[in-house]
This record gives sequence, structure tokens and C-alpha cells, in this order.
Amino acid sequence: MPLPVVVPLLGAALTLLLARWPHLQRTVSVTCLAATVVIAVLLLVQAYRHGPVVVQVGGWPAPVGIVLVADQLAALMLVVSSAVTLCVLLYSVGQGQGDFGETVPVTIYHPTYLVLTAGVTNAFLAGDLFNLFVGFEILLAASFVLITLGGTETRIRTGSTYVVVSLLSSMLFLTATGLVYAATGTLNMAQLAHRLDALPDGVRLALELTLLLAFGIKAAVFPLSAWLPDSYPTAPAPVTAVFAGLLTKVGVYAIIRTETLLFPDGQVAGLLMVVAGLTMVVGILGAVAQSDMKRLFSFTLVSHIGYMIFGVALSTVAGLSGAIFYVVHHITIQTTLFLVAGLVEERSGSTDLRRLGGLARVAPLLGVLFFVPAMNLAGVPPFSGFLGKLGLLQAGVAAGGPLPGALVAAGTATSLLTLYVASRVWNIAFWRAPRLATAEPVVRLPGLMVGATVALVALGLALTVVAGPLFDVTADAAVDLRARTPYIRSVLPGGAP
Repeated sequence: MPLPVVVPLLGAALTLLLARWPHLQRTVSVTCLAATVVIAVLLLVQAYRHGPVVVQVGGWPAPVGIVLVADQLAALMLVVSSAVTLCVLLYSVGQGQGDFGETVPVTIYHPTYLVLTAGVTNAFLAGDLFNLFVGFEILLAASFVLITLGGTETRIRTGSTYVVVSLLSSMLFLTATGLVYAATGTLNMAQLAHRLDALPDGVRLALELTLLLAFGIKAAVFPLSAWLPDSYPTAPAPVTAVFAGLLTKVGVYAIIRTETLLFPDGQVAGLLMVVAGLTMVVGILGAVAQSDMKRLFSFTLVSHIGYMIFGVALSTVAGLSGAIFYVVHHITIQTTLFLVAGLVEERSGSTDLRRLGGLARVAPLLGVLFFVPAMNLAGVPPFSGFLGKLGLLQAGVAAGGPLPGALVAAGTATSLLTLYVASRVWNIAFWRAPRLATAEPVVRLPGLMVGATVALVALGLALTVVAGPLFDVTADAAVDLRARTPYIRSVLPGGAP
């Protein structure tokens, strides 16, 4: 159980010691993340067959000690996140990430990347609020380094915004954690599931809103998302890709976990529905107005977070199942699109649509690598994006009422606008003839960068092929989340005092 956290941390220490041997650094990093993928798959199989896997760290029993819990939701997030981080690492190795020249410390990329991975896995496995906070802080500390990698003026400026916003959300999270402990005397989430029920409704609502505010910043939901489109596009392509794929999803995961386990009565369901609808619509309208691929994808990232919050807000098994499925889909597809943007920049020297054209003719494979995930993101049948959105829209229709109905309409409109945005990028960057003839030599894309992107495109297609079994897993996870009993009994077999 602790290995998905321990292995990347040990790998980070080892890669730091191997600073003078970059090839050994790369080998250690890839080996550690490959091992993490295998461990995550084994945990998912165990959780699916036998229920949540629980480890009391240091032998101290819960609720006194630190507990790590891998239920179906956490294990599924581990599998997808570890597979994506491995592919992005291979991409960055192909790009020569870290080899920036004499003015930049080459040694820091691999250790920092592995620390980021450890923070993500620790957040997924955390069984108490403070350990969840620790996981966030580990990944944020690493992200502060990665987002400013290269030390350019633009990266430092936008990275400063990211750091300030992240510190603000961390302060809110820590404040909420202190308030929860003051009100209940515990931070163990299984025990909190019982003790929070005994609090007055006003106190519970205040605690819930404070946690949602902190997680909403991390998940980049509207109106707490203005920082993201300015911060992500300036980082190196693999850093932007892993941030887009994972960091906001850790915030979404925290919202799912707390809203189902700690606050299952749905007091803020209406608020979450409004936020989900605004996130979808405002985000995609922002994407429509963009002329740079990276910024455009950043706005689609914000927009599609709204689908996940939509599923959580419904507070039904079908809604939660659709939200979890969509998280898995979006981690894979959004990461792929940012990697494709990196390939476009590598091939053409820019991601500005006004300077691009004819890529489908000069680089047909690159055109395919963009077209498939772009149509998947837009929800074109039969891709997993269509299946995920269909599940969420069906859950909204089944829930009934004006707010779910409005969200179904917003989700449909967002999907159509996403298709428009993807088609616009395709028509301008890939299909039309270049506006300016250039005599620049053809840039050959590194094979490892292309191979890693192909692997993620294939993973996105695989989600479509295994959509039936995957929906079975997400439905089981949603049932357990709504019931709460499997989680609580696994962590506290003797009951929660």
C-alpha cells in the first residue's frame, strides 16, 4: 500500500544522488514510475474484488495513527495518474527536458517530477484530512519548481501568480482542517463521517463551504479559475501536460471524497450545480476567444471540470459514476492534447494559430495525434468522451428538476462549442495552407516524444473499448461512496467512536 508513495520518493532521492549521470537519472525515474503503475493495477484489482485496502502506517491503529486507504475510487485514480505520469516522463526524456544549458540546473527535473508524483499518490491514498493536506503540499512544492523551470521572465511572472494562488488555497485548507479538528476532535475521515453528523447544521455547512472553497481553487472551478489559463501555458510542454491532467483532478478527487464521505446530505448541491454550469459555459467561451493552442486547451480544461462537478452535485449513484468515468477520461485526453501542442511547437516553433497552417500535409501523423483526442474531448461518438457525457446527461435527466435540466442544456451546449473549438484548431493549424511561405528546414520530431503521445492516444481509445467494464468499476465505486459503510468499516472495524 505505501509503495506508490514510497517508490517515487526513494527514486527522487536516488536521482538527486545521480546528478552527474543523467542517463542513470532517466533510467531510475522511468523504472520507478513503471513500478508504480504495476502496484496501482494490483491495488485496483484487490480493491475491486475484496473491498478497500487499508494500512495503518507505523502500526498505530486508526484513528490515532496515519491511515492509507485504497478503495475503488482511489485505486482507479492511482492507475490512471501513474500511467499518465509515466508517458509524460518518457515524452520529457525525448524532448531533453532538464537539458536547458549551462544556466539551468539539469539535475532538478527528475527528482522534482518524482516528488510531484509522490504527492499526487499520497493525496489519493490519504485517509485523514491532514495527510490529504500533506499530499497537496508535496505536489505543490514540486510544482512550484517545475512551473518556473528554465527561469525565463514569462515563467517566473506567471509562476508567481500560480504560487500565490496555491498558497492561498493551502492556507484555506489548513484553516478548514483546524476548524474541523476543533469541532470534532479528529481528522480521520472515517471517524469524521460519524462525528460531523452530530454537529449543528450551521457548523457543518460552514466547514463544508470552507473545504469546498479550498478545493475549488485547486480544481479551478469558476469563479476560482482565473489563475489557470495564465499559469499553465508558459511552462515546458510536459510540465503543462501533467499539470493539466493531474493537479486539478486531485482537487476534484478531494471534492468527491469529502462530499460523499463527510457531507453526504447534499446541503450545497444547488450551489455546486450553479458552479458546475458556470464553469462549463464560461470556460468554453474563453476557449472560443483564444488564438494560442496552449491557452485554448487551458480554457477547455477549466470548462470540462464543470462536467465532473455536475456529477458530484447530483448526489446520485449515476451522477457519481459518470463523474468518476469523466475524470478518468479527461486526465488522459487533456494530457494528450497538451503533449500534442508541445509537438506542434517543436515542429513549427509556435502554438499561435495565426502562425500555423498545413500541418496535416507536412506532418500527417501529428494531424492524427491531434484529431483523435480532440474529437474525443468534444464528445463525438463512439469515443469515451461521448460515453462519459452521455452518462452524466442521463443522470441529470433522471434527477429531474430545473437545475439539473439547466445543467443538461449547459453540458450539451458546452460539448457543441468544444467541437467548434477543436474543428477551428484543425482547420487553421492543420488543414489550411500556411499563410506565410518559409524556408525553415523541416524539424524531425524526436521518436520518444511521438511514441509517448501515441501511447496516450491509444490509452484514450482503449477507454472507449473497455468503457463497459470501466463503467462497472465506476458504478461500484459510486455505490460504495454513497453507502460510506465499506470505507468506514475497513478503516475502523470496531466502529467509529
